[in-house]
Amino acid sequence: MSKRHSTKYKIDRRMGENIWGRPKSPVNKRPTPPGQHGNSMRRGKMSDFGTQLRAKQKLKGYYGNITEKQFRRTYDEATRQKGDTSENLVGLLESRLDAVVYRAKFVPTVFAARQFVNHGHVLVNGKKVNIPSYRVKPGDTIEVREKSKTMALVLEALEMAEREVPEYISLDVKAMKATYARVPSFDEVPYPVVMEPNLVIEFYSR
Repeated sequence: MSKRHSTKYKIDRRMGENIWGRPKSPVNKRPTPPGQHGNSMRRGKMSDFGTQLRAKQKLKGYYGNITEKQFRRTYDEATRQKGDTSENLVGLLESRLDAVVYRAKFVPTVFAARQFVNHGHVLVNGKKVNIPSYRVKPGDTIEVREKSKTMALVLEALEMAEREVPEYISLDVKAMKATYARVPSFDEVPYPVVMEPNLVIEFYSR
């Protein structure tokens, strides 16, 4: 099993939830934490700190388990913007290039999206961008490079029925081109599980 696959499976099991809504998630069959003693671990009542930490780990893990430094930097930017900080945080996370590539169903997982971008398979407004954390702006077009359109990974992802392309992304399936229409509100983001960005804000503002 690759490091990337083992990472996402561990995140699911650690959270005890199928956070990406995948049919093959091990949580569907084995909802206990990973490790030798996972089955015998008791889950008592969590402290406020534990609840906030868990919310942060779940949201951070959902976006490909991005580094703490990157996640904290995103939070800091969200606090500087006007309006609700939790809404700003989600909007910034959804504006990441790897997140948009995942939402457009160019790849099957957000982990694959990061690698796909890194390897130069994606164009933004006609120019190659290989930085997964690149901030996409409303009106930007994101497309799969011509030479990459026949990759098995791409064709498999476009046929996946387990998730839909959200309304804030306009997709031309034949051209494999998407337009990032607008920054979404929290309610528009199709998370398969309950996310609590407000608890993430509480965690960092302690």
